[in-house]
Amino acid sequence: MTTDQPALPSRELGEIREIRESPSLVGSLVRGALTAKGRGGDLTTRRLLRRGVQVDRGHLADYQRLVGAPGGDVLPHAYPHLLGFPLAAKIMSDRDFPLPMPGLVHVENATTVHRTLTAGEDYDVTVWAEALRPHPKGRLIDLVTLLQVDGEAVWEETSTYLQRGRGDDGAPRGADAPGIPAGEPCARWRLADDLGRRYASVSGDVNPIHLHPLTARAMGFPRAIAHGMWTGARTLAALGPASAGPSRSHVWFRKPVLLPTTVDLVVDRSGDVQVAAMRSSKRPETVHLVATLEA
Repeated sequence: MTTDQPALPSRELGEIREIRESPSLVGSLVRGALTAKGRGGDLTTRRLLRRGVQVDRGHLADYQRLVGAPGGDVLPHAYPHLLGFPLAAKIMSDRDFPLPMPGLVHVENATTVHRTLTAGEDYDVTVWAEALRPHPKGRLIDLVTLLQVDGEAVWEETSTYLQRGRGDDGAPRGADAPGIPAGEPCARWRLADDLGRRYASVSGDVNPIHLHPLTARAMGFPRAIAHGMWTGARTLAALGPASAGPSRSHVWFRKPVLLPTTVDLVVDRSGDVQVAAMRSSKRPETVHLVATLEA
């Protein structure tokens, strides 16, 4: 179904297809796996839209507990990702998406929170793909999610995915992450082996690499790995209430977090932009992510 196009921030508009119900994440994962071969061609400009998306307060509370965010009606910095991810997964699983869905690696996530968001609002959620481009290690693509209230942009996210393969040595690598903060960790977290299953139950992301050692091994990992969006959300929540209000974040995902494990958080708060890194407690040279937060 094609509908009127909402106001979007300074990007070329494509067809807007309105989705009345949230697509099945499991269905998208299965469809993406079954249709992986033969992908290619140009990037579609189609955008998917769901109007009037409401936040379930029980679901919000489960998410807040899992990522260490304060309780209440205020949405954590990364929570709206869950509202848009079913649409993003549908786009990636459709046959006209140029890259095969299995094997895509989430390498960066940039988010802008324009104002404090609460559970009592209705959100129009639009998702599209853009900026298919070469990379030294393969090809990159961005999945963009936009939340609007009464036509006003209130939250935006760009999730960047890498398809590994033949790359272009001369292609840009993208924005560099800042250096790792020095000093002692300000937090240490023990991550249980069921963390992937617990986050999957809240996020709906049931990718087998996160669920069990056996399914992770079938996908080439020695053990189940934590969701990148959990590690990012946990890090941003630890940076304090600034992340829940108007703010910008950028997360670079580095080494996967193999479960179970213990990780440290190191933070540099000396400048206008907070810089944080999640690293292995046992091997501090192993960095799982680097993040910046500007309020």
